[in-house]
Amino acid sequence: MTQEEIARLLDKLDPRQKVRLLTGATTWRTADEPAVGLAGMTMSDGPAGVRGESWDERNTSALLPSASAVGAMWDEDLAERLGGLLAAEAKAKGVDVVLAPTLNLHRSPLGGRHFECYSEDPELTARTGAALIRGIQAHGVAATAKHYVANDSETDRLTVSVDLDERTLREVYLLPFEAAVRAAGVRVVMCGYNAVNGTTLAESPLLARPLKEEWGFDGVLVSDWGAVRSTVPAALAALDLAMPGPESPWADDLVRAIEDGRVPMAAIDDKVARLLRLADRVGALHRAAPATTTRLPGRVTTRTDAIPAEYPKTTGDPEAPDPLLRRAVAAGCVLLDNRGVLPLDPASLTSLAVIGAQAADPRVQGGGSAGVHPRHVSMPLDALRAALGPTVRLAHAPGPALGAPPFLGGPGCQDPRDGRTGALLRVLDADGAELYAGHRESGRQIEPPLPPGAHTVEISARLLPGVGGVWTFGVGGFGRMSLTVDGTPLVDGVFPRETDDPAVVHVNPPSRYGEIALTEGRSVTVVARRELADGTGRATLVTAAPPRPDRAAALAEAVDAARSADAAVVFVGTTQDSESEGHDRTTLALPGDQDELVRAVIAAQPRTVVVVNSGGPVEMPWRREAPAVLLAWFPGQEAGAGLADVLLGAAEPGGRLPTTWPAVLADAPVRATRPVDGVLRYAEGPHIGHRAWLREHRAPAYWFGHGLGYTTWEYESASVDSVVDTADEETAFTVSVRLRNTGGRPGREVVQVYLARPGSAVERPVRWLAGYAPVETGPGETVTAAVRVPHRALHHWSPQGNGWLTEPGTYEVHAGSSAGRLPLATTVDIPCASDGDPVGERFPNR
Repeated sequence: MTQEEIARLLDKLDPRQKVRLLTGATTWRTADEPAVGLAGMTMSDGPAGVRGESWDERNTSALLPSASAVGAMWDEDLAERLGGLLAAEAKAKGVDVVLAPTLNLHRSPLGGRHFECYSEDPELTARTGAALIRGIQAHGVAATAKHYVANDSETDRLTVSVDLDERTLREVYLLPFEAAVRAAGVRVVMCGYNAVNGTTLAESPLLARPLKEEWGFDGVLVSDWGAVRSTVPAALAALDLAMPGPESPWADDLVRAIEDGRVPMAAIDDKVARLLRLADRVGALHRAAPATTTRLPGRVTTRTDAIPAEYPKTTGDPEAPDPLLRRAVAAGCVLLDNRGVLPLDPASLTSLAVIGAQAADPRVQGGGSAGVHPRHVSMPLDALRAALGPTVRLAHAPGPALGAPPFLGGPGCQDPRDGRTGALLRVLDADGAELYAGHRESGRQIEPPLPPGAHTVEISARLLPGVGGVWTFGVGGFGRMSLTVDGTPLVDGVFPRETDDPAVVHVNPPSRYGEIALTEGRSVTVVARRELADGTGRATLVTAAPPRPDRAAALAEAVDAARSADAAVVFVGTTQDSESEGHDRTTLALPGDQDELVRAVIAAQPRTVVVVNSGGPVEMPWRREAPAVLLAWFPGQEAGAGLADVLLGAAEPGGRLPTTWPAVLADAPVRATRPVDGVLRYAEGPHIGHRAWLREHRAPAYWFGHGLGYTTWEYESASVDSVVDTADEETAFTVSVRLRNTGGRPGREVVQVYLARPGSAVERPVRWLAGYAPVETGPGETVTAAVRVPHRALHHWSPQGNGWLTEPGTYEVHAGSSAGRLPLATTVDIPCASDGDPVGERFPNR
């Protein structure tokens, strides 16, 4: 779309029409404008799947592995394919803009949104994020690079000011966003809630420079939902679109600010022009606007809803979702330790003990706004049983109870009206009259419908207890809530909203609990209600937990199962309470009695595999005792099938750690997530992740880049193929690394190259990742990895010169399999430019 075409469209709009376009028309959709043939554009979370406009369990989505698992793949081709899958899902759901990828970094292992970010390293994050963006945008859908910038923790995230120096900001935290623009042409960038150096990002000069002015970003800069808190300061900044809508500081107040000259029309025209350009790129110009759903007043009672059971599959998908996602599970799994146990040989097994609650109900995604309802979930227990067949006896022992009470639903829980498994959702008016009724699968209802006059949300079910004893029930939300079991009140009160965090208000509000003794086999009626009030959201959560099994008996059952089997697989992991958007973690310890469970099983069974189901680092005090440790992350909908492939040797664990894992939290050099007087200082500068460990001369449990396969490798030689080539816009030089597969089966290795500059005139990390390349070859064969080192790996930011410089001289080049295992070393000489200036000074903006 040319500038002339955009100018002609702008001439058709008056100031009020233009301002109307700068705020969302709804929570997820931009405004349309018939005068220029503009249809509203639909946006949707997110990184692990495309939810669509509604958060409804019947609107299912393909669920990818968590971003931390995608980062662990070190595989840009696969990341791009996963981006293509997200695009296909988006097109099937009428979504124009996918709110992914998240390009923030694993600065602290306590970061609550760790699972939604790729890695601790700017280079790995940059390459992975750019690949996903290319995959999404190759199919006519816009990707969104978020959350710009230094938005790396959750504590006080709406108000915190992250204070850091300019070099660190440029070289570390901005680098993935720069790659998203320059290498992938991302069409949307989202600014975070936080401030940087005292200025909230919606008003920050960082939106203009470097993003638009230096990098040439010509797309739309959208706010995080609710991040715009001013009219004139935000409008004078480079922000283009305030979400959500229709309420916004950019409404009548902005029109008045234009009329009285406080905001120039040129600034408004630039914002609208970017929206028009985006609309042209996603096909929203001259596209008919979707029909508006008309809600009729009065009583509406229905047994079914207009929402289909699942969105239709897109014909001609880039790849079928299930096989691709099954492959992705194996590609992201990181084999941390293996003392001859993995892979398990199905032909030699007569029995297998599968231990832990996550084997039957794994965490497949993190908590928060990016959650989706998966089309299905392959359970590890079921997948192992199917893969091994009837000749192998498989015993499951869940171990001690873990985590928060489960949501009401599942076997033994029935809709009281039609008897289907699940619950009845009703919406009532102020007099208790029914405005809406519909069947639901569970007691977790994030967005119950709101017909006119909606006053109360009610969720009810008939529950047939499978065990007797004291049950715990809960209802989550804000305002007046009640919960009864067979008429006995367990919760009744008014519970005010105590936070403005949208992830808490709209997705995961706190629950209130009560207990009651139930008799096995005697059904009861559970009824939970919450009244709707302005500013409190509408999410209503109902939980029901049976009596916790005796801890000692549960441990004994697990030990007996392990001892009587040929091998054991123990599943452990985090819970919704410990890893979720909206809060940071306070500990890396596994919840509950999981450490004791692992140790007991290891003591009983020498062939034990521990599978860790988490989005980020956890402490594993038993790791040196465990015969094998496999990190599964949050593996998405094909969790079971993919893990069975890895455990039984049908696929190799392809992952390498995208972040350094401490043995204990106290060892981690960078931990702080909690602001002091509203400020979170990045006092460590560029030294995060493995850089910080190297600077502190500390050894972690597992280094960044670490990961084992089912074969072994010998690194034989490394050489630099060429000197710096200033004519090549991307590659400075290439490192050739020769290695041999010394094991007994084909394998994949990720060859990593790190640079060092001893005696540098500027502060640098001890070593930093400069490039990587995966290779594959058969047993006994050699292969050479060509690792391209980009110019940016040599650059450092000069605040004095306001540009990028490359220090001439000799750099050390280290090659190996992780930041802590680099057996090969050579050097490269970086020359001065022909005019005597350092290479790169002539390119201050890259």
